[in-house]
Amino acid sequence: MGIFASWHAYRQRQQSKAEAKHLLAEAKRILKKKRLRIPETVQDTISAHVAVVEATRKSGTLDEFRAAVRSLDDSLAEHLAYARKSQTRQYAESIGVALGVALLLRAFVVEAFQIPSGSMIPTLEVGDHIFVSKFAYSIGIPFSNSKLAKLGMPHRGDVIVFKFPPDQVPSKTYFERLFGQDYIKRVVGLPGETIEIRHNEIFINGQPMARQQESVACHSTESGEVEDSFDRRPCERWRERLDGKEHALHQDPRQEPFMYAPVKIPEGNYFVMGDNRDNSKDSRYWGFVPFELIKGKALVIWWSRDPSKGGLFEGLRNWIDSIQWRRFGKGVE
Repeated sequence: MGIFASWHAYRQRQQSKAEAKHLLAEAKRILKKKRLRIPETVQDTISAHVAVVEATRKSGTLDEFRAAVRSLDDSLAEHLAYARKSQTRQYAESIGVALGVALLLRAFVVEAFQIPSGSMIPTLEVGDHIFVSKFAYSIGIPFSNSKLAKLGMPHRGDVIVFKFPPDQVPSKTYFERLFGQDYIKRVVGLPGETIEIRHNEIFINGQPMARQQESVACHSTESGEVEDSFDRRPCERWRERLDGKEHALHQDPRQEPFMYAPVKIPEGNYFVMGDNRDNSKDSRYWGFVPFELIKGKALVIWWSRDPSKGGLFEGLRNWIDSIQWRRFGKGVE
């Protein structure tokens, strides 16, 4: 019982300290901003109550401290009610600060991104939600493609999120091009390099990137770039090594081996490919990704569900079953 009483007293004192901290900050703010409008007698009264609260907070008993806090609150309500923030305003300011912090984090630090297609299977599946580090390569100006500062450069093997190159969609309006669709692919070729693909094997400056087929049965989507495409087909699973970074990829044995003539990548541009190689529209088809269009580096899967099992409208049980717990917290290799 003695331990419980001590804990209860400790909790009460902590709550009183939190209340006192808020009241002291409010009292000092009002005295500073409204000093010319507040009579000297009122200023003296409030200042006296503030002094008592600060004194009892340091050395007074709990009852003395709580009584001092109540007296300060009553005095503020009696003399300076017009200058106090209403509870609605306090809530609004708190929500505003929280939204501001969230927007700043999204604009400069990290952003959530949903995988809409199967072009990055097996690394990323349809229904995965990932965090993207916007701090990995640069500090960008929100709602534009301009960069304030470069912090690093993409490495071969990085999985990046970028805006689809606007020169590939010339029929769209300015705003559609500015806020265009985000893509996610893997960096394969770097600026200034010559890239070539022979029978699905990647060559950089004439040197092959190591790859080895795995004896593992797998299935992949029929059309990697089509949203909500759940048609499964047999595939081959390979392990590819890009500058020491290994990752899995899928090849469709029904497709003819891909060939891509040697091309030099322009400075400031990157050659990207999907891990679902025969079901990905990428740099092999529409060209290079300029650095200024890169939004960030994929970090981790924070949420995942299989959309082929239906949503909440199909039943709560189906929705719960669709959650892919095994993928939570999985890093993007």
